[in-house]
Amino acid sequence: MARYRLTIEYDGGPFVGWQRQDNGPSVQAALEAALAKFTRETPETIAAGRTDAGVHALGQVVHFDLARDWEPAKLRDALNYHLRPDPVVVVDAAAVPEAFHARLSAVRRSYLFRILNRTAPPALEVGRVWHVDRRLDVEAMHAAAQLLVGHHDFTSFRATTCQARSPLKTLDRLDVRRVGDEVHVDAVARSFLHHQVRNMVGTLKLVGDGKWSPAEVGGALASRDRRAAGPTAPPDGLYLVAVDY
Repeated sequence: MARYRLTIEYDGGPFVGWQRQDNGPSVQAALEAALAKFTRETPETIAAGRTDAGVHALGQVVHFDLARDWEPAKLRDALNYHLRPDPVVVVDAAAVPEAFHARLSAVRRSYLFRILNRTAPPALEVGRVWHVDRRLDVEAMHAAAQLLVGHHDFTSFRATTCQARSPLKTLDRLDVRRVGDEVHVDAVARSFLHHQVRNMVGTLKLVGDGKWSPAEVGGALASRDRRAAGPTAPPDGLYLVAVDY
C-alpha cells in the first residue's frame, strides 16, 4: 500500500461540507468518486478538518492509501480531470510515509474570515464573503480579539452540537485587519471547536458595530456559556487557508 497526501482547494457553496452525508453532495464524495474513476480503487479519504456547508478551502489536506504506486503529478492531473465540473481542485499531490495522518499529524491550522465592509453588496464574491454594510471599528475588534488568544475554555464559542471531548483549546493568533473594502479575521491554532471561528467572528462583529465593548468579549469567554457570546457568522466568508505539519 502507498499513502498519498493531497492539498486541495474548493468552493464550499455547492456542498453540504467536507464529510460525506446523505442529504447532499460533499467534497469528500466528489474526491472519492474521482479517485475511483482514475485508480479503480475505493480508498477512504481523511481530511485535516471537516469544513461545514458553505465553508471554503485554499489548503485543505487529505490523505488516503492506494494499492498501486502512482507518480504524484500524474495523480494530481488525473484527479483534476475527473473532478470537473465540481469546484474542487488538487493543488499538490505527494507520496508520504505510512505514519502521516492528515488530521492527527497536524500541528497548526490557519483560517481566514472575509467580511466585505461597504455599502454596496458583492457582485463577483457572492457566497465568498460576509457582507456587512455598516463600517466596522477594526481597531476595537482587534483589541477584543486579543482577549481570546491563549489557552482557554471556549465553551462560549463552541456549537451546541460540538463533539469535542474538551472545550479547552489554545488559540495562537486572532488578528483583525482592514484590507481595502474588506475586514479580515485571521485565526491560527492547532485545532478548533465546531463553529469556534464563526462564533468568534460573530461576537467580534458586535464590537465592530459598537454594540459591545472589548471587555464584554472577555466576559463572554469567562462565562463558559454559549448564550453569553454573539451569533454565529455565516459560512460564506470562512476559508481553511493552510495546515502545517
